[in-house]
Formats: sequence, C-alpha cells, structure tokens
Amino acid sequence: METLTPGIGSRVSHPEFGNGVIIQVYSDSYEITFMDYGVKTVTKSFDKLKVIDFHGSDTDLISYEKVERVFRRLLTSISDIQHPVHLGDKWKGGKLILKPGNESLKEKEIPIDQFFHKIVMIRDRVRVMEQRINAASGLDDEEKVSLQQYITRIYGSLTSFNVLFADKEDYFVGDKSS
Repeated sequence: METLTPGIGSRVSHPEFGNGVIIQVYSDSYEITFMDYGVKTVTKSFDKLKVIDFHGSDTDLISYEKVERVFRRLLTSISDIQHPVHLGDKWKGGKLILKPGNESLKEKEIPIDQFFHKIVMIRDRVRVMEQRINAASGLDDEEKVSLQQYITRIYGSLTSFNVLFADKEDYFVGDKSS
C-alpha cells in the first residue's frame, strides 16, 4: 500500500508548534508555516505530525521564486556582482536639504543620488555581514540567531529610506511581527 504525501496547502497539527500549513514539499521534509512560530522545517519521518486537511501533491516541488532566491544568494556569495538598485524616477536630479534648527548655521544640500548611493552601500554591507555571520564556524546557532535579530532590527531602522527605491524588491524589510 502506497503512503500518500501531503502537499502544499495541506493543514497539519504539530505537538509543539500547533496548527500550520505546508508551504513547500521536499523529498525528506516539509516547510510549514505555523501561526505563532513562523516557518519551520519538519522531516517526513516525524511521526507526530497530524494531517488535518489533506491536499495531494508531487514531492520536490519548488517555486520559481525560491529557485531565483537560491541562485541570487549563490551568485552574490561567490562573486562581486551586485543586483542593480535604482533610484525612484521622482527623485532623480533632486536634492536632500538639511536645514538646522539653529538659524545661524548654513543648510546643507546633498544630491539625492549621492545620498541614495550611500544607503545602498549600507544595505550591501549589512548583507555581507549577514552572510559572514551565517557562514561563521566559530559561532553556535544561538549566537547566530542573536546576531540575526540585530541585523533584522537594522533593516527595520532603515525602512524609512524605502521611499527612495524604484523597485519594492529592493526595500529594506525589518521584523514584520512587531
């Protein structure tokens, strides 16, 4: 008798994480989104996972988005190639004017494309730092998670600058749960 494999969209119950939905199926595991715990990987051999609502599917399905993300990470990690980031058209040729509260001081004008370039450089350097943390062999998982939380907060602090970007895929994204 053949065992049916739950597919993407199947609702499941996990004894520790509660109810969730399968969002990706691999040959040996499931990627499941849990309401209170986010995305977790659960091996198919875990026998305490209960299927609440079955949706059949082939195994080893992977979305185009996930393949693209994997290739981008791979190319970025092994090369100096950077994804081109474009300034929004409405800002091109503009100036950033910093006017001090003290009227005896002069205001400062900065071409917005130079300011934008600095923001993109910060983003790229934080991404490199994130990759180095993930690859660091001297850090245990707890230390890596702790440092990742700081990086997420850095991204969250920089979301104010998203208004400058032409493409939403280039936006800074912080912790969405807060």
